[in-house]
Amino acid sequence: MTNSQDADTEIDWSKTTWEGSRREQLRQWQKLSLRERLQTLDEMNRLSDRLAELRARGSDPRK
Repeated sequence: MTNSQDADTEIDWSKTTWEGSRREQLRQWQKLSLRERLQTLDEMNRLSDRLAELRARGSDPRK
């Protein structure tokens, strides 16, 4: 087998669809402890606030 064939056999193609990706995200989220989940939510909230602030000022956060 070539390297590309080896890589194909290691890929879980069910995770490459929108539904499969979402299921995998939920599986990963369920593995987190309550503390990790709360920390993640806090980080997402801070990021959201920062992006809203930049948008209100007319700044492009990608630059």
